[in-house]
Amino acid sequence: MHVLTSQEMRSVDRRTTEEYGIAGLALMENAAMRAVEFVRARLGDPCDRRIAIACGKGNNGGDGAAVARMLVERGAEVAVLMVASAASTHGDARTNFERLVLLGRERANLTILEVEEPAALHKFGEALPQAWLIIDALLGTGLERAAEEPYTRIIEALNQARDRHRIPLLSIDLPSGLAADSERVIGPTIQADFTVTFTAPKPALVLPPACDHAGEVVTAEIGSPAELVDSLNPKLHLTGPGEVRTWLKATRRRADGHKGTYGHALLLTGSRGKCGAAVLSGLAALRSGAGLVTLAIPASLQHLPVICHPELMTEGLDEDADGRVAYSALEQIRRLTASRELLALGPGLGTGDGIRSVVQEIVGGRSGRTIIDADGLNNLAPWVRARDDRERTLILTPHPAEMGRLAGRTTEQVLARRVDLARSFATEHELILVLKGYRSLIAMPSGHVWVNPTGNAGLATAGSGDVLTGMLAGFLAAPSADVSAGVVAAVYLHGLAGELAARRFGLRGVVASDITNHLAEAIRAVSGEEGEF
Repeated sequence: MHVLTSQEMRSVDRRTTEEYGIAGLALMENAAMRAVEFVRARLGDPCDRRIAIACGKGNNGGDGAAVARMLVERGAEVAVLMVASAASTHGDARTNFERLVLLGRERANLTILEVEEPAALHKFGEALPQAWLIIDALLGTGLERAAEEPYTRIIEALNQARDRHRIPLLSIDLPSGLAADSERVIGPTIQADFTVTFTAPKPALVLPPACDHAGEVVTAEIGSPAELVDSLNPKLHLTGPGEVRTWLKATRRRADGHKGTYGHALLLTGSRGKCGAAVLSGLAALRSGAGLVTLAIPASLQHLPVICHPELMTEGLDEDADGRVAYSALEQIRRLTASRELLALGPGLGTGDGIRSVVQEIVGGRSGRTIIDADGLNNLAPWVRARDDRERTLILTPHPAEMGRLAGRTTEQVLARRVDLARSFATEHELILVLKGYRSLIAMPSGHVWVNPTGNAGLATAGSGDVLTGMLAGFLAAPSADVSAGVVAAVYLHGLAGELAARRFGLRGVVASDITNHLAEAIRAVSGEEGEF
């Protein structure tokens, strides 16, 4: 799903009117209808219910005025607080405010209060605790700096009523106080339970910490043609089950397939005390569909993975005094990588001069698909772009601290500008970057960035990243697999499997192997088919 900036959204609205003849007032009416439909479907019939609506003076407020009118016509008892008089507003918003004022003269179940009126805020505050639903239509996508008075007082009043009286709060298009294009919270902001947004989500609705104010986000179509949105070529996207389902169908197991069809993944992994990382990543690769998986591992540990899972193959490597892969294993590793479609390296490798040299020479000299995680990244930090003409695809999977080491930034700097940093790093170095964490990002060399919505705090457990490395290896080992789409699908299903595991064990009780054990269930949940993928 595309994520549109405020500028892109304005372009869509303008071109919808100019090129397709759909008036702005019709778009506003459609937006209000979608919001009312959501209320009826999710919360129930609004007839005879008390509803409080706060409307700003812009188009967001105009949406709110149209929502209020429709709810009144359905029998709800509605109290509307208007930040400005209808006469002081403009355009389509003014039309809807004037319609609401006219309706207020006819209907006893509509109360309109203007902030400029004496005691209006006090009267509205008295109505809030009695409300069945609070609707926020104060500020929309045009806000670029912290909200000011009287908006700050109204935002505080709405939030207090929600928290103290457990009244659901619905925001129209965007929780008031958020800057649509920013992942930061820039000032006082509505804490919504639901947000009904239109045409496409905005960056603040999908990126933390701003998205934490949105609650459940529902995207509603209001008449802007999908091909118009596509023509903008947006650079930010939210992964949904549709994209994952498409990739799963494209990589469906063939009736005439065999082990070689689905690729041979080589995992350079493990060291003394960290053999579990090798087992976790190797099993995840098999569960994700690789035809063959070989673990290249220090020789003294070679027997351990097979005891756990006899489906795994191993190659014993020379090791140093600390149980890490030794530099003398370099030629053996080169021979192994030459005959495998995919190399994944990093989980449990450890760090040190010898293994650092091995990782740098292997990555620097390899063509084909290479996934680098954990100590693989640490042994390559700071990252230096390879300057050669070899055909290869690199997938890096750092968490924020590893990203900081790669890019020469602090962890705090990474977290403050995740999208910008991920995009610039991926485009500059011509690789795919999976920046892990809350709402992981997948940045492509093209500049497109995917936001992953699945996962939970249960994934903050030892070995979770090793499982993701294995899943990526399993998904991408087949030579025919589309790499970019496969990475997006793997990250989504990794998070979804973690969600399913947490339902069974609770967030505290999830361990990394639970993610792999719930992968099949996650695939079935997305595909809708039993055992087909």
